[in-house]
Amino acid sequence: MRISKEETSSNASQVLGLISSLKQLQGVTSLDLNKLLRDAENFTIQHSTEKGSLLKIDLEKLARSLPLHLVSVLISSKKDEDMFKYLLCGIRLLHSLCDLSSKNSKFEQIFLDDVKVEEQLIDMVFFMLTYLGGYRQEGHAFSRVHLLHSTLVVCNLYLLTGFISTQWRDIVHVLLAHPKVDIFMDAAFGSVRVVVRCLETTLVAYNKDTSMESNLTAERVVFYLCQQCEASLQFLHSLCQQKSFKERLLRNKELCGKGSILLLAQSILKLHIQPYTPSRITASISRLKAKILSILLSLCEAESISYLDEVASSTKSLELSKSVALEVFELLKKAFGRNPGHLTAGRPMGFVQLNAMRLADIFSDDSNFRSYMILCFTEVLTAIISLSHGDFLSCWCSSNLSETEEDASLEYDIFAAVGWVLHNTSPDVKDATNLEFNLTRNSMLKASYAHHRTSLFIKFFANLHCFVPNVCEEQERNLFVLKVLECLQMDLSNLLPGFSFDSDAPKFATASKNLRSLLSHAESLIPNFVNVEDIQLLRVFFGELQSLFTPNGSGRNCVQKTQDSKFGESSWDKFYKLNINESYQEAQSAGGRPFPLTGKEPSDLDKKGGKVKEGMLENSSYANLEQCKTQAEDKVQGNGSNRQSQVENKGISGKTALGGARDTDKDAHKIETSGSDASSAKGKNAVAHMDNSDLSKSNERLKKVTVKENPEDEKSELAQRKKRKRTIMNDEQVLMIERALLDEPDIHRNAASLQSWADKLSSNGSEVTSSQLKNWLNNRKARLARTANKDVRPAGDDVDHPISDRQIGSALGPSDSPNGPGQHVVLVGVQGEEIGKGKVFQSHGMWNGKTLEELATCVVDVCELRVDKGLRLPYSSEATGTTFAEAQTKFGVMRVLWDLNKILVLRSD
Repeated sequence: MRISKEETSSNASQVLGLISSLKQLQGVTSLDLNKLLRDAENFTIQHSTEKGSLLKIDLEKLARSLPLHLVSVLISSKKDEDMFKYLLCGIRLLHSLCDLSSKNSKFEQIFLDDVKVEEQLIDMVFFMLTYLGGYRQEGHAFSRVHLLHSTLVVCNLYLLTGFISTQWRDIVHVLLAHPKVDIFMDAAFGSVRVVVRCLETTLVAYNKDTSMESNLTAERVVFYLCQQCEASLQFLHSLCQQKSFKERLLRNKELCGKGSILLLAQSILKLHIQPYTPSRITASISRLKAKILSILLSLCEAESISYLDEVASSTKSLELSKSVALEVFELLKKAFGRNPGHLTAGRPMGFVQLNAMRLADIFSDDSNFRSYMILCFTEVLTAIISLSHGDFLSCWCSSNLSETEEDASLEYDIFAAVGWVLHNTSPDVKDATNLEFNLTRNSMLKASYAHHRTSLFIKFFANLHCFVPNVCEEQERNLFVLKVLECLQMDLSNLLPGFSFDSDAPKFATASKNLRSLLSHAESLIPNFVNVEDIQLLRVFFGELQSLFTPNGSGRNCVQKTQDSKFGESSWDKFYKLNINESYQEAQSAGGRPFPLTGKEPSDLDKKGGKVKEGMLENSSYANLEQCKTQAEDKVQGNGSNRQSQVENKGISGKTALGGARDTDKDAHKIETSGSDASSAKGKNAVAHMDNSDLSKSNERLKKVTVKENPEDEKSELAQRKKRKRTIMNDEQVLMIERALLDEPDIHRNAASLQSWADKLSSNGSEVTSSQLKNWLNNRKARLARTANKDVRPAGDDVDHPISDRQIGSALGPSDSPNGPGQHVVLVGVQGEEIGKGKVFQSHGMWNGKTLEELATCVVDVCELRVDKGLRLPYSSEATGTTFAEAQTKFGVMRVLWDLNKILVLRSD
């Protein structure tokens, strides 16, 4: 079919009219457009041009034609500065038309309610971002094209909030329903990465004191690019906070499996700030780092797919992830090395330190990164515990830090951004202007910030010291404590230049004093901030460190002996060849119990003479204990009784009850830290292990600082704390695999069986791969073993005649069934979590109409419950009760029926 000259001429005339309308209206606000529409008929407005002529424009036709017109311009025009400016004018006009729709219902009906127009807008955004993501940087650092390109990226992203919704949930719903959503993800992250590279190039030149050719100063350019980077990353961050988007993102092989997101994170974390950099630039870059760390956190904490396992699936992405981890460690080293007063006054810096600590916590608990963190970060941790006692107390044992971090969200304005960049990139501009977007601050209460920070610090020690057979590599056994011992012999003062070290006191004595104070302070943070298990692991670490330094309490320094026999090779690689030497074997007595600690710590020490008052600084847990003088041999028997997290479970008198000492900031745990979840607590209930008398004493002693909190907030916090980082299966899937383990306990050793069960489980819930199932089985086994290795102090009927720690040995595996009444046992749940402790009441015969042998169950009187009494029992009835609370009402004790394969028998020595 031939196209007539008249049609060609008509099309050209329409395009020229469209171009003319776009140029005339791009600077008109939505308010002014709405005023013009009021006086118009059939959406045809009259607009006066700069030359005074009157131009008639059909807004309806313009709105419907604009998306496709901009795409055609991008395809056919020369890719230069003029094209970028024209596209920005078009995006700006589209933004005004979208905003107009919210003010004019009639225009909304013919614009945003038209499905075809919305599809064209989405396709336009996808296409532009794809092009911008593949853009190659050209020209010098302060090129005007960099400013135009970065603005175009951000404006396209935020245009989605104009024609879809201002609610992120609605935006995600539309994006995920689009068949090209993966293209959008690749393009969005790719284009933001180009914007970051533009900032990186410009920042390097700015640090070299390169001046601008025009009167648009270098500082203005850098700050403008910082704001564009922050706005674009903030958009991606908001999308990643939506669970459905995050889970789809985790299935994107290019971004997650091949490490594209890690490359973006690496670029941002490497942005260097000089001491003389203006505060507004420093604060913006700091918030950038906080947001990318929060995105990584969000991915790592996803339940459906393990992000760290995905990036560890190839050598290239694993190495890239370790380089990002190293940047996180370096960031923390700088943050810890500065006195808290360094924060930029008046400008929110983002929760960069807190988010970095949360991410490091995840690294410390992951088998792919644990050894690497020990290698790269132990010196910093050792330097912190070697600080002068006053500095340590003020930074890590205080509820009132001198300065805390503050986050903020940038309120991006498309109309203002395009106006600024068009004006300031004009060749004949005379007066350059400033543009600084408003910030919506998100602050955290000081005490809450301090307590979260301390809890994460404790988790570093707990995770790095905890050894779980079949999960951890054998060379990781004792690696952390030995590395700390080595670091204590080094001069680490240069790592923390903002603080003082006590040169007169022996370094080990200072570290011991600080660790005692940390343990004591940690007790006051239970259960809202610190998990009991982490405190116990820290206590075990401290005890083993003491026993390595002074074995058998003789006071003789064994560090030199250890160095001569094991460290003489002076190579970190040879750390991996270490076996447990004699002095260490002696230290591993009585299940790896640490030396009891004695003495009290002053509660008012400060290097500047000020007072740091902490109600829990007195180490009440150890005040009446004698120093251990002899220790028994610790023999490793089989892989089920290997020393892992050998934790004492003694009644601890100084711990806080559920309603006990909490910070006055009762909403502390509700504050969001850049969208990241609260740090996981290894899936254990944070309720403290203590008897009733200890609870009453603790509450009585802490009445003055107790604040009654909202019980719903408390439940929410406890539920969050119980959450595992890697819960990959629902309850039905867990029940399926638990039943399968009864018949096939070695599923994890059989590749074919693993694959078969992974397929079966996937058909009953979310997808489970064979590698994920193997990791889950190993973690389950570790949880059971960890529970089994705890000593028990029975409560209830035996309070008056407690069984000593020496009378109670380590627990047997789940295959050792109870053989008679009176045996002390531990009850566990379907995921291996500890439910409670008690004594066997009946193991054979009939009980309330049920044959125990047929059901493979026994009756247990629960003495110490670790879960809510309202939890439903696995075997419930009207006669025996449906919950623990009902059972206690009916029998006077919590007498329950429990599966034998979920009972751990405790053996006497």
